[in-house]
Amino acid sequence: MKKTIAVTLIGTQLDFVGKRIDRWSRWRPNISLCSQEDLIVDKLHMLHDNHSWKLANNVAVDIESVSPETQVQLHNINFSNPWDFEEVYAKLYDWCAQQEFDTEKNDYLFHITTGTHVVQICSYLLTESRHFPGRLIQTSPDKYNKNKSVGKAQIIDLDLSKYDQIATRFDREHLEGKAFLKGGIHTKNKAFNQLITQVEKVAIRSQDPMLLTGPTGAGKSQLATRIFQLKKKRAMLEGELVSVNCATLKGENAMAALFGHTKGAFTGALKSRDGYLLTADKGVLFLDEIGELGLEEQAMLLHAIENKEFHPVGSDRTLKSNFQLIAGTNRDLKQQVAKGMFREDLLARINLWSYKLPALKDRREDIPGNIDYEMDLFAQKTGERVRFNKEAKRLFEEFAMSNQAPWSGNFRDLSSAITRLGTLADSSRIAIADVTEEIARLKESWHLPDSEPQRKAIERYLTSEAISKLDKFDAIQLNNVLVICEKHTSMAAAGRELFNVSRTLKVQVNDSTRLQKYLAKFGLKWSDLSEQKNSE
Repeated sequence: MKKTIAVTLIGTQLDFVGKRIDRWSRWRPNISLCSQEDLIVDKLHMLHDNHSWKLANNVAVDIESVSPETQVQLHNINFSNPWDFEEVYAKLYDWCAQQEFDTEKNDYLFHITTGTHVVQICSYLLTESRHFPGRLIQTSPDKYNKNKSVGKAQIIDLDLSKYDQIATRFDREHLEGKAFLKGGIHTKNKAFNQLITQVEKVAIRSQDPMLLTGPTGAGKSQLATRIFQLKKKRAMLEGELVSVNCATLKGENAMAALFGHTKGAFTGALKSRDGYLLTADKGVLFLDEIGELGLEEQAMLLHAIENKEFHPVGSDRTLKSNFQLIAGTNRDLKQQVAKGMFREDLLARINLWSYKLPALKDRREDIPGNIDYEMDLFAQKTGERVRFNKEAKRLFEEFAMSNQAPWSGNFRDLSSAITRLGTLADSSRIAIADVTEEIARLKESWHLPDSEPQRKAIERYLTSEAISKLDKFDAIQLNNVLVICEKHTSMAAAGRELFNVSRTLKVQVNDSTRLQKYLAKFGLKWSDLSEQKNSE
């Protein structure tokens, strides 16, 4: 059987004995702790200060009379200010560090009924962090017990896995946080969902810089805004979000814009100006395209991140700003470092939490959800609810999710496409004609040749989903094979054209068999081609 070892503080008010003759007529927390019928405290560590030594001894004597099994050991800990969080935590932490805890032989309880609220909070923190490897226990009076001094006790276990309702609520809050970061868009891409899961944890647990990388239009600015809004919802920030596109900061104006300047600091500085860093105090500073900053600005930014202070241009006065930095870039900063265009020490400082956002073409399974999101966004902006016809939506989604759409501008391209479709739709319904026109417009903007004639054959026999799973090499080759097959009435004739060179090198010609095996690789048969030609 394990022994029960408890830690408590003497209660200078509640444990006070008063008149010795009536000390058993009222409830005292440490007497109550050792009087429980279903709890035997084998050893009690009682913490007290110099002024409470006599009271602690008196309580120890009374504990011996109600619980002879309990060994009481007194410890002198002096708090110069029991309401000073830093001092109380440090001294309780040091006391715990000096103990030799054996959890295999003993159960440990920390009694949190006595002491200041600061002491109780620190006891909780030490227990929750396992510096004190036990559970909390709280005692209180019990009006239904005739023996007023006994009261009742409640053990508080901080293992949240045992509290399904609490754990479920925490899980729900995490899910809500992730959904918020994704803008409420239902996403299926596993890698992206894992990325957002970690971003959500870091956003609410860390104040260190974050680096968001990825191609232009992948959603870095939107994610940075969502991170700020999530932190704001959790009351983790007092300040605001300051977003800066570093590509627009050039020359001496870059330094002045970031760090501010005094009146007359340079030509044209007619009045002093607060820079972006000062404006972002107690908030978030989002520096998009941070790779565009000059080396001098990078050096000053590194100093500001590490020391939370900087000098405005033209001033020797130090200003302070406690901001969290989120940086964004579409460049490979390691390559920039190798070229001498980006400081290695700054990259090391902002690279603690680095997340690469995938391009839209790498998240094709998430395109339908983003189409719905953009449709809702269009309705919010214009006040007009527009819908796709069923066939039109299927056509647009098939194109958007296929390899025909490179989405080189990523979500900006998709947003522009939905804006055009919504604006040009008649009677608030997007029709097939609208989608066909938009597809042509997108292809032209991407400088793609209209590949419909070349791809038309393969699309007659395979679904868009099946085509999207093919390598470009296989798709082009299969399409050309099908174009030739459609020209012939027999498999042998098609084979003769397709294998016109290799067939002459064979002793036994087997054109039909070779073609049959090739088509079978893609789940096709010659009869499929015949049926298609007959239907046309």
